Amino acid sequence: MEWEDLRFFNPYADVVETQNRLPHWQQQGAVYFVTFRLGDAVPTHLRDDWLAERDIWLSHHPEPWTDTIEREYHERFSSSIEQWLDAGHGSCVLARTECAQLVDDSVRFFDGSRYSLVSFIIMPNHVHALFIMNSAWTLEQIVHSWKRFTARRINQVLGRAGNLWQRDYFDRLVRDANHFSNCVRYIRKNPAIANLKARQYRLYENDLARALE
Repeated sequence: MEWEDLRFFNPYADVVETQNRLPHWQQQGAVYFVTFRLGDAVPTHLRDDWLAERDIWLSHHPEPWTDTIEREYHERFSSSIEQWLDAGHGSCVLARTECAQLVDDSVRFFDGSRYSLVSFIIMPNHVHALFIMNSAWTLEQIVHSWKRFTARRINQVLGRAGNLWQRDYFDRLVRDANHFSNCVRYIRKNPAIANLKARQYRLYENDLARALE
């Protein structure tokens, strides 16, 4: 993978917007930064307060957003979620070697066909992934396939049933080369931010990501 293979967000091109509990913007062949987490990774009272505050903010900031408004959104809301995830709430079953291996295998499985991986990290209660999406696939299909396979297999390992992952996920269309580099560095530094030891996470970087200091 080379820099010329990267296609960043184009504000003048078509955007497909889908909605579950969170909004998702998609452009064919774009670079994405995605986070999905275990269902118990954020305490219920924090999540409910976050959703209520976010709904009020969204009612005063209809899309499409300017770059300034988008930055405000992520500073106010995305950063809160990231801090809670790094605090290590919940069961943190992805710190277990066998569970982390299942997620690792799943994320890598369609690399080079449905998407091209740049970097990903498996933290104890969440996963970050940076990748280029094949235009033949949608973001929902890709993330759903990861979560569906791993939920079934991890539940088998743990001898449990029921939901494993949060129903939705967070995603961002990568805007430009600087944003891309910041995503790579954030993934790489996430274990240090969360004060993790080497055995508590799994990091993957392709050659392009490793070349970024």
